Amino acid sequence: MDQPFTMSSLKRLAALPDHTDVSLTPEERVRALSKLGCNITINEDITPRRYFRFGVEMERMASVYLEEGNLENAFVLYNKFITLFVEKLPGHRDYQQCAVPEKQDIMKKLKDIAFPRTDELKRDLLKKYSAEYHDYMQDKNKCKAELLKKLEQQNLIEAEKKRIAQIRQQQLEKEQFQYFEDQLKKQELARDQKIKDNSISSEQTDGSVLSSCLPPHLNNTLSTTLTSKSEASAGGSPPSSRAIKPAATLSAVQSSVTEGLRSVVLPKDLCHKFLLLAEANTTHNEFIITHVVVPKQSAGPDYCDMENVEELFSVQDQHDLLTLGWIHTHPTQTAFLSSVDLHTHCSYQLMLPEAIAIVCSPKHNDTGVFRLTNAGMLEVSACKKKAFHPHTKDPRLFNTCKHVIGKDVKITVLDLR
Repeated sequence: MDQPFTMSSLKRLAALPDHTDVSLTPEERVRALSKLGCNITINEDITPRRYFRFGVEMERMASVYLEEGNLENAFVLYNKFITLFVEKLPGHRDYQQCAVPEKQDIMKKLKDIAFPRTDELKRDLLKKYSAEYHDYMQDKNKCKAELLKKLEQQNLIEAEKKRIAQIRQQQLEKEQFQYFEDQLKKQELARDQKIKDNSISSEQTDGSVLSSCLPPHLNNTLSTTLTSKSEASAGGSPPSSRAIKPAATLSAVQSSVTEGLRSVVLPKDLCHKFLLLAEANTTHNEFIITHVVVPKQSAGPDYCDMENVEELFSVQDQHDLLTLGWIHTHPTQTAFLSSVDLHTHCSYQLMLPEAIAIVCSPKHNDTGVFRLTNAGMLEVSACKKKAFHPHTKDPRLFNTCKHVIGKDVKITVLDLR
């Protein structure tokens, strides 16, 4: 049997819209929220009285969002309230013939509450988004400046590496020059000594030394050394003889460019332990189901209709309840949403995106908690067919709810039958 779900004490959802983009201008973001508020359709199989009842709860929920400081959700809900009763519902086929007790109250709320608060919220949102956009642009420019600085530092490091490589090359040339100079002096001394001793000729000594006394690590720089020596012989000055350590110099340059920060060890379970301590002070932003109201109803093999909805509305007002969904049984089938169920739940989800449909299957010992997908909302809200009829299977029109959490919470059952 069908029973509307309602709830009382709330830690209501304060989530921002799914696609909030701070890179957009404040005006573009407000327009995006306004479009969400206009995204509402009506089903003429649902009586105007039911929509007026939805309006009472919608305005109540918008006020709660406003009190919590959730400007976005309040703005969207007030826009839906205005769109529903100013643009959509007057086109309902039964609108002119309906005598609804809540109608006068809704029209008063439109004039005194919905329109003024929507304008105020728009101004507040533009102010809020302007500050966020300013911060975004500052961060963007800061990141750009940091990137340029990093590139400049990288260029400095590369330039320093090249400079050190040049110094090292000059040092090698200097060492080679000094080595050959020393060898030539030794050769001259040896030659003079050998001439005195009449042992060997100076030509053989010179050729032997040049081919055998060159260290292995200097062999590949012979041509450079000989050129340097020739230039020095021509009157140029040899490079400085002070030794240079390239590795140490490069390390010093890199240390001057980057900060020498020591490592910080972060325990892996620190965040987990902190969250455990902070859990009692953390806002969970959730609806809590507190009541199940069983209305008067009539039913058959393939249908179940509520009766005397005025009594149901009176109970909701008495306990300050909001409709959060509905629950019904499939006596012989599994737990799923039939085509009729899809249409029934569409009206609930249009009013509150978090609305749920619970289906109990006693024969199969199965229970499902469902909601329509975006594709399901689009297709079902535009469908005019009644009773059981086929719907698209791909893409899926409904899914198991992922936002529902099972907890040990006291529940009150009100049976109006």
